[in-house]
Amino acid sequence: MSSPEPQKVGLLRRTGVALRGMGMPLLAGGVAAFTFPPLHLLPLLPFAFLVLMRAIDRAPTTRQAALAGFAFGFGLHAVGLYWLINAILIRASEFWWFVPFPSLGCALILAPFAAVPAAVCRCVPAGWRRCVLFAAIWTLCDMGRQFLFSGFTWNPLGSDWAIHGLAGDILIQPAAWIGVDGMTLLTVILALTMPLGRRWAAVGVLTIMLWAGSGALRFYGLAHQADVAAAGPTAPVVALVQGNVPEQEKISRSDMQRVFERYLTLTQRGVAQALEESGRTQGAAHPVVYVWPETAFPGVLEEDPEARSMIVRAAEGASAGIVGTLRMGPDQHWRNSVVALDETGGVAAVYDKATLVPFGEYQPRFLPLQVVPGGGMTPGPGPRSWHLPGLEAAGPLVCYEVIFSGHVADHHDRPGWLVNVTNDAWYGNSAGPRQHLAAVRLRAVEEGLPVARAANTGVSIVYDARGHDLGRLEWGIEGVLVRAMPPALSPTLFAQFGQKIPVALCLLAALVALFPSRYRVLWRSDR
Repeated sequence: MSSPEPQKVGLLRRTGVALRGMGMPLLAGGVAAFTFPPLHLLPLLPFAFLVLMRAIDRAPTTRQAALAGFAFGFGLHAVGLYWLINAILIRASEFWWFVPFPSLGCALILAPFAAVPAAVCRCVPAGWRRCVLFAAIWTLCDMGRQFLFSGFTWNPLGSDWAIHGLAGDILIQPAAWIGVDGMTLLTVILALTMPLGRRWAAVGVLTIMLWAGSGALRFYGLAHQADVAAAGPTAPVVALVQGNVPEQEKISRSDMQRVFERYLTLTQRGVAQALEESGRTQGAAHPVVYVWPETAFPGVLEEDPEARSMIVRAAEGASAGIVGTLRMGPDQHWRNSVVALDETGGVAAVYDKATLVPFGEYQPRFLPLQVVPGGGMTPGPGPRSWHLPGLEAAGPLVCYEVIFSGHVADHHDRPGWLVNVTNDAWYGNSAGPRQHLAAVRLRAVEEGLPVARAANTGVSIVYDARGHDLGRLEWGIEGVLVRAMPPALSPTLFAQFGQKIPVALCLLAALVALFPSRYRVLWRSDR
């Protein structure tokens, strides 16, 4: 019988080897996070994945390969989500002890989604087959994050291509066909195979050229259809109101009257500008819609007819208003909502946020401490289209739920435009709001729908149905953005089939990687 001491030494040695094997993938994952918005340092991605694949290839066991993937995923998300700490710092006096946990805790939860492809890809030989299988499983796991708690699909690698300006306009166009998850699949395949040698690098360069070429053809080919001049008479001129109210002020509720008056003043100014813009159009004037951000009204608007009356007086001449507010449901549970006001101040429609932020608006049951105030909120039923009198049908979205590819519009009742209200003040002037903005832009391309986004502290913006920026109010600015909404495009391939497309592409890639070697030999002999 062996003594316990050698067993202990063996265990410590194996643990040491495993930890050393995780160091470089951890660093590589952190480096890969610099490809996310707003930096978009895409050339770093092949180097980061090269380090990970070498660790997987050299791992003596599948378990250690999975640990390498876990380390990579932890580094990727810990750096990519660093800005989550800002939300705790706002309430540091209450939750000072919780400051390290948002970024590192989320990274710990998300890291297994990178460990799975690292383990599964070991079932095929090293080389291009392992790379393709890894990319397929990575993408499927990435898509699977929508089922994590209330869902957390933040920062898919396909969003790396949403570069600000014309370059991004062109490079994100394939999202109309394959969605951001299909772009993730291609991105990971390119990043993994290009370092395999000159031939693979040449194939990768050719693929990127075809990617850009097809994107340019679509972007410029649809320019006329996406032009504001092509919009119908019910397409609105929107006045997006950006109050720039600090989150500490919203939480303390110290001067709600002053905040409300600020929004009234901005609304009056914005509607006047919008009426002037509407009057410039040929023929009948377009309707005017003012939009306030998420929870902009410092109260419960449904229960405050006097406040609604003051809003419509400030917005005289507007056809409708869309205002972010909290509301109490019939079950006495709070909702994060938007309400549509008609010209008289009546509540014309209500939409409740359907997908809540984990640990922010929704608290998983396993958490032993009460972090979410009031125990959290109740979600709404999902995407809806508002048919307000005289207006193009609108699809309302509240903040975070715009990140969910394929789940932002009612495909049985397709709207003519999307309106997203948000409050990113929680996360400061950081990468977080810019990553959120990239998701909004990709949804426009995927669905072929223009998007108007009103943000409390910025960025408020209007995108056309190709994801092209028609105007914005940057972070930290108090003001109003007035733009005529462009028309919707015909439903895209992705809008028709949704996530079935990237799932099918992933399964096809996995089959190619797992294709029996004898058939590959036959194929080579027939060439």
